[in-house]
Amino acid sequence: MSIHSCTVHEFPRPDREYYAAAPVQWDTPMVSRPRRLAPSRRRNRRSPLPLLLLLGLTLFTGGFLLGRAEAEGTQAACAAAGAGAGSGEPVHVLTVPGAITSGGEGNPASDGKDSAVPKDGWNLILVNGDHPLPQDFQIPALTQLRNNHAIDQRAYPALQRMMDDCRAEGLQPTICSSYRSWEKQEELFQRKVQSCLPQAGSLEEAEEQAAVWVARPGTSEHQAGLAVDIVDKSYQLLDEGQEDTAVQKWLMEHCAEYGFILRYPTEKSALTGVGYEPWHYRYVGEEAAGEIMSRGICLEEYLEDI
Repeated sequence: MSIHSCTVHEFPRPDREYYAAAPVQWDTPMVSRPRRLAPSRRRNRRSPLPLLLLLGLTLFTGGFLLGRAEAEGTQAACAAAGAGAGSGEPVHVLTVPGAITSGGEGNPASDGKDSAVPKDGWNLILVNGDHPLPQDFQIPALTQLRNNHAIDQRAYPALQRMMDDCRAEGLQPTICSSYRSWEKQEELFQRKVQSCLPQAGSLEEAEEQAAVWVARPGTSEHQAGLAVDIVDKSYQLLDEGQEDTAVQKWLMEHCAEYGFILRYPTEKSALTGVGYEPWHYRYVGEEAAGEIMSRGICLEEYLEDI
């Protein structure tokens, strides 16, 4: 059994899971400049008014066309920034190394092949060994969590409610892994490969063994920004003993109410290609989560039925 330490060095707990960005200061006084009087002109000098009018009209026309082009070019970015508006919660939108941001819906561009993103939407993207993330995968925006973690901004409100309600029951859920860049996933995978090498007969065999516990780069849901590893603060080991903690018992019973699923059940490893992980929760939306958890199926089976 592979045992991983998930010790988290926490800061003093804030009231919420996020860090709010500092407010912009608008109270800086403006410095007024004294008006300069125009020098006196001779009466018989030709008035510059027609020339000024022509120049003003030219500048106005050019500025209008330039402003229109700029507005069209930034329209998508504004839409992305407004995705989290109206929630009533301050968020910190990150520029994360390794994440490709855009104003779209987070779906990769279609290349005519089978897409990992179903027609139903971004929250049901399938990421596994057979459906790796494409190179042009886009995450519109990430919300920063505690301890340098992050999650897709669209899944953040549901995660926050789930964490709040779990803590309201007197429990201590702790996020120990969330969004990962491609480089971070590569580092974790290679570290696992090295640990498997002494028992493996070859590098290829070691990689196969490692992939059961650590996803190959491009095949991890953490890279999609929709998965979080949650442990009980009193038991921060990533092993099967995690399922017996009070936090995991509560999450397994209630996670679907917030749109999350236990992504890798023990009896579904042959379908998911991943060993049992009673700490890995994936956002799919409340409707899909309710059906998946109530039927005892995995995401692969759910997507085959829709």
